[in-house]
Amino acid sequence: MTKHVTKHVFITGGVVSSLGKGLTTACVGALLETRGLRVRIQKFDPYINVDAGTMNPFQHGEVYVTVDGGETDLDLGHYERYTSVPLSRHSNITSGRIYQTVINKERQGAYLGGCVQVVPHITNEIKRNIRQWDGPDTDIVLSELGGTAGDIEGAAFLEAFRQFAYEHGRDNTVFVHLTLVPYLRASGELKTKPTQQSVGILRQIGIQPDMLICRTEKAITQEMRDKIAMFCNVEKKHVFEERDVENTIYELPLVLNREGFDDALIRRLGLPEGQANLDAWQQVVHTVMHPTATVDIAVVGKYVELKDAYKSVYESIDHAGIANKVEVKMHRINAEELTDENVGKRLRSMAGILVPGGFGERGIEGKISAVRFARENKVPYYGLCLGMQIAVIEFARNVAGLGDANSTEFSKETTNPVITLLKDQVSIRDMGGTMRLGAQPCRLAEGTVARAAYGVETVQERHRHRYEFNNEYRGRLTEKGLVISGVNPELDLVEIVELKDHPFFVGVQFHPEFQSKPLKPHALFAAFVKAASERHKAL
Repeated sequence: MTKHVTKHVFITGGVVSSLGKGLTTACVGALLETRGLRVRIQKFDPYINVDAGTMNPFQHGEVYVTVDGGETDLDLGHYERYTSVPLSRHSNITSGRIYQTVINKERQGAYLGGCVQVVPHITNEIKRNIRQWDGPDTDIVLSELGGTAGDIEGAAFLEAFRQFAYEHGRDNTVFVHLTLVPYLRASGELKTKPTQQSVGILRQIGIQPDMLICRTEKAITQEMRDKIAMFCNVEKKHVFEERDVENTIYELPLVLNREGFDDALIRRLGLPEGQANLDAWQQVVHTVMHPTATVDIAVVGKYVELKDAYKSVYESIDHAGIANKVEVKMHRINAEELTDENVGKRLRSMAGILVPGGFGERGIEGKISAVRFARENKVPYYGLCLGMQIAVIEFARNVAGLGDANSTEFSKETTNPVITLLKDQVSIRDMGGTMRLGAQPCRLAEGTVARAAYGVETVQERHRHRYEFNNEYRGRLTEKGLVISGVNPELDLVEIVELKDHPFFVGVQFHPEFQSKPLKPHALFAAFVKAASERHKAL
């Protein structure tokens, strides 16, 4: 019997950052899965942070939370949205984590007093992580490296990749390099030199890319492909175009498939070719391109200037639009700009209002104004994590008569702390990895919007927060009409609040955006957009 060998694909990037390596990696995973292959995906990030948990959204984008509570790079969100690959905290490996592990081993005497060095100790630890998913249950491991070729901080990872390919066998490893072919409008030309130089950097350290994916806004001619192949020492048939998609990013798997990328990768690795079944992705693209209506939804947040800060939220809204066969036009509104005086002018034309998660006091009063407008004017409202807490504060102030109601995160002096720090968070001083994190159960009350949307009694949803609904106020707020529709059965913590006699008013303490996919939109997002669609018809 032939011994099973797990194949490895390394995906690197060059020329500039933000080329879309994460999205491309996710699409490669999706294509491989449509052929029945068992795939694992992991992201290597060169930054020194142990994980992404303490990073500023303005600098790094959202922190994506895995089932087991890992605070990871946002690219893992792409992986989960496009594939069924199981991810965990171990799917995101940073320089900080690698060095932390090596230093801990050194302190324990694991290296027998030897001089601990980048090579071999750091590179060996990287290689150990590369092969962590190897086994009879995995056909292919996709490993994406953050940053660009030539970055100082990525050097150890590239060296580890090079060593691994040598040890594992070149027949079992493939290097895919994503690069940019820029279009110069002044001269009306596409330029291949940046790609040549990017590949040159890799070749200098001993890595010869097997395949090139060329990001471009204009079509690449065959002559240019031949030129790239010649100067980059890559077979002509392994130079692929990844042109900017016009309609939706969910078209990208189809684009790569039309280029023949998945066929070439399968042949290069010597795996059974089979046939990709892309019917589901074709249906998604068709739905996006032929919506029945356009629905305007306001996202009121504090990080709206940077799209990646709420990446999963925006994607989940799009998924809900697909589920309802409508185009959702998102209006990103800075919460700091909203007041009780201008909120009507800013939000009156909106068919729905969503307040996402966040930390800190900035913009809180503007969010409260948005919630009040939604409650009083019967505008569908959906609050995520902080958005749920804001809904509770607004209700307590303006319906229950608790004028100074607030969260102790924003006001230590409030006499009505309707949102307060979790008891197990009081003594915590370290910031990284110490929040309430990961998937936890929520039991849904019968006869509620949440129960109707989910269609089951108990769900598992992912958390990332330190503050919670203060149970001391449950009686007073429910007497005034607040509906508690979801509760953690183990900790008796309030997870979902609603309002009766409202088309849709739901706040959730968790982050449902981390479980939504284009092929399987999240139930609450779908219900929210459905309610917004109904309001749109009435506007």
